[in-house]
Amino acid sequence: MTALALLACAIWAWLLTRHGRFWQSGPMLAPARPDRAAAVCVVIPARDEAEMIAASLGSILAQDYAGPWRVILVDDASTDATGAIARGFASPRLTVLSGRPRPPGWAGKLWAVAQGIEAGIDMGLSAGIGIGPELLPGPPEPAEFVLLTDADIVHDPLHLATLVARAEAGDLDLVSEMVALACDSPAERALVPAFVYFFQLLYPFACVNDPRRATAAAAGGSVLIRRRALERIGGIASMRGALIDDVALAASVKRGGRIWLGHSGLARSIRPYPHVADIWRMVARSAYVQLRCSPVLLVLSLLGMALVFLVPPAAALDGLAPSGSVPGGSARACLAGLAAWVAMAASFLPTLRRFGRHPAWAAALPAIAAFYMAATLGSAWNHWRGRGVAWKGRAYATSSTGAGPEMSDPEMGR
Repeated sequence: MTALALLACAIWAWLLTRHGRFWQSGPMLAPARPDRAAAVCVVIPARDEAEMIAASLGSILAQDYAGPWRVILVDDASTDATGAIARGFASPRLTVLSGRPRPPGWAGKLWAVAQGIEAGIDMGLSAGIGIGPELLPGPPEPAEFVLLTDADIVHDPLHLATLVARAEAGDLDLVSEMVALACDSPAERALVPAFVYFFQLLYPFACVNDPRRATAAAAGGSVLIRRRALERIGGIASMRGALIDDVALAASVKRGGRIWLGHSGLARSIRPYPHVADIWRMVARSAYVQLRCSPVLLVLSLLGMALVFLVPPAAALDGLAPSGSVPGGSARACLAGLAAWVAMAASFLPTLRRFGRHPAWAAALPAIAAFYMAATLGSAWNHWRGRGVAWKGRAYATSSTGAGPEMSDPEMGR
């Protein structure tokens, strides 16, 4: 136990000092307006979002943006009133499309996004990213940017302007933000902050934003991308089978351009996760895909998380146990475990402050990590049982590399 505790302590020293300052609470964009308000096409894929679409769509249509912009909402074969509610908005900026049947090899969301881009960008200036000859009338000038957002996101009136201002100021090809997540129910308050924390640990924002580093990621709820970058990477079709599409898009764009990822103070998700089981399903839906559906990566990931998050409290409690009651207890293991546990807790504090949670939750990070480890194992178990990735009535069976989705039920892919 002593050797493991010392190793965990050394790992935490490296994480806190050499891993892109992942624990920091920033960066965050301050509200701003661009010097040049370029034309923007906002694309929203929506499937069975009747409970949230009115608030989300109303907020995006209320944007205070000086340049030309329009909104394309793609009703992706919803079985509820999503399309009807969207069409009830009498806005000349809004076009609501009924999604076409999904071709083989496409993930459902990306197929909806592709149709929205097709409808919203002038064909003559978007060679390589269109998917068909039919286009709806475009904005007064060709869209220079595309904002990809979800139907469960509510936007501040200055959100679009702020995103464009950041892209223009840094000549960036892609700007993305981790939107504020709902944190109201007991389950959300206990588990959601750690979801953001682990995302930052996996993709340190400072490394993502450093053009010299290969690390790339985006958060799918808020992604502003230049049309020229879409053309350069071959459009949405180039990643049509990706199930973790935001990270795949960011990786493609960064290979020849600059990207930026931060936290959003101007956009928030209104999708609730009221119960622990809801958060379990959210994590299990894609965790094994993130590991490329590899048993080897799964084992390494679980062992790594156990070493980093579970060994420190185990060593500390082992050493503090009454003498002789726990074989192998030692002062050195106890001190190393306590040091690693304190470092771990300290790294969680900025994220807890962002969510308005009490600092005492930092000490519970090992238990929270155990939940995410179990959900990751559950994700692999679903895959091994042939259930793959399931979301909103669609189930995808992935290959061993995590690529090339296939619908488990032809009707569910419509």
